[in-house]
Amino acid sequence: MLFAEIAGQEKLKRQLIRTVRENRISHARLFLSPEGAGGLALAIAYAQYISCPNRNETDSCGQCPSCNKYGKLIHPDLHFVFPVIKSGSGKTVSDMFIKEWRETLIRNPYLTYSQWLSTMSSDNKQGSIFVDESREILSKLSLKSYEGGFKIVIIWMAEKMNIQAANKLLKILEEPPEKTLFVLIAESSDLILSTILSRTQLVKIPKVDIPDLTDYLVRNCRCNEQQARDVAMLSNGNLAKAMAILQSETEQESLFLEQFMSMMRLCWAVWGKKQSMLELIDWSNQMASMNRESQKAFLLYGLRMVRENFMLNCKQPQLAFLTKAENDFSSKFYPYIHPGNIAPLTEELSKAHYHIESNGNTKIIFLDMACKIVMLLRH
Repeated sequence: MLFAEIAGQEKLKRQLIRTVRENRISHARLFLSPEGAGGLALAIAYAQYISCPNRNETDSCGQCPSCNKYGKLIHPDLHFVFPVIKSGSGKTVSDMFIKEWRETLIRNPYLTYSQWLSTMSSDNKQGSIFVDESREILSKLSLKSYEGGFKIVIIWMAEKMNIQAANKLLKILEEPPEKTLFVLIAESSDLILSTILSRTQLVKIPKVDIPDLTDYLVRNCRCNEQQARDVAMLSNGNLAKAMAILQSETEQESLFLEQFMSMMRLCWAVWGKKQSMLELIDWSNQMASMNRESQKAFLLYGLRMVRENFMLNCKQPQLAFLTKAENDFSSKFYPYIHPGNIAPLTEELSKAHYHIESNGNTKIIFLDMACKIVMLLRH
């Protein structure tokens, strides 16, 4: 992965290159990167640049044996750690899925967590980084570098490390072997132990700028400039989402819109009507039948729709990122999202997401959230 292959982030690329050229490579970095911003791609390009013997002022050479191995993600001094699905009571580590990981990541360097879970056929299970992984890292780093350079460990979705795994890494993060580099990538620092945060140098990665994202889509996704600009605006700087839209993988969002409209219409109609309450219970049961990742994705979708409708209510349509179908619905719905209820609505959707993430009873979670939305829409 070359820096030139990554959408935007030019300032950050220059900063990372400067640390290498000035021999200021920190032993542990945390890339805090929202989905679709390119945190994983930047980590790989950074590792490749460090390992390349013929690097120049702006990028790796892309042609040496080291770069060729990085292109296939098989460099012997590059180690990946990522969330996996527990299978049985035996040892569960990333290397068990490394073939699928390499194939998936080469196809899509802007891989999302939900896409990776689908690759592993996780059904309703959630991925995690277990303590076995930490033991594996310690074992690998106890060996000498194969090619005499840096040993680099990239930990993707570091917030998915369980407490035992994180605690076991504390000592090596604080006192790593010589020429060892850890790059942790996370979407949220709130779920990472403070002791891990204190041992890493934070690098905040912003969303991709709309012009940079537009240019990337035109060059890489066979679309015209107008189409690319519309998709870039709709995805709000999330390249993973932009590519999904262009590849016509919007069936889920169409379903989410139907579910969101049903929820809001039922929540409005339920006031004093027993039949509508029964329908709202049926809706909650339908939502509970989905897998947890889809449930969480719906709630994030709901948060976005609430935010966009509030922008319409505030007479700021240029800040509302909506598809045509969403806009058709929102043109009548937005008056119901106003300064008096935007904060509690956001809080209820966020709380439901948290409780599902914590493996709560989804029937109760969705029905409780819907009942509270009834009150918030009416008052």
